[in-house]
Amino acid sequence: MTLRGAGRALGSATVFAATLVVGAGAVLAQGGPAPGRTPAEMVATYNTLADAILAVKNTETNLVRTILGATYAHARVELERARKAIKAADAKASETALENLAADVAEMGTEGDSAVGAVRKRLLEGGHHHHADGEAKGIYDEGYVVVTRVAKQSFLDASKAIGQMARAPKADGLEAEWKEVETTWASLMKDNG
Repeated sequence: MTLRGAGRALGSATVFAATLVVGAGAVLAQGGPAPGRTPAEMVATYNTLADAILAVKNTETNLVRTILGATYAHARVELERARKAIKAADAKASETALENLAADVAEMGTEGDSAVGAVRKRLLEGGHHHHADGEAKGIYDEGYVVVTRVAKQSFLDASKAIGQMARAPKADGLEAEWKEVETTWASLMKDNG
């Protein structure tokens, strides 16, 4: 289910629930269930609405994990290009591959590019905080879904080091930085799996 489809389903469920509330008022006015007792049908509808809300949150997690996975795959392609270019002593190709790799690693740290960041900002402005409790505890930056603050910093540090390496590429330096990326990646996938 797409976020747009999930939003429509959530909106429809909300309208349906509101209709039930209005209808229940009419039933109560006609001598329905005892005061203080919510009709079972309304509770069932509220349960369904809760399922829809939680499904949307799970869908958001899966979507961000997919964005990260695609970025990680792109980074691995650039890593191989950089390795080959360094081995061939091709300065221009090394520089390009390392700059592209640095950009991919940075995107992993920020859970996507600026277009994804704009969506995250929109969700925050609408009051949606995927990890409100984790934000309050300093575990996640505001609006982040998968990448913790620690992982974000690790990715950004590696991105900076890889980017600086573009001017003077060294195979052993690249491997050391990539090891950090892989360690952080594995930790995120384990923690959020």
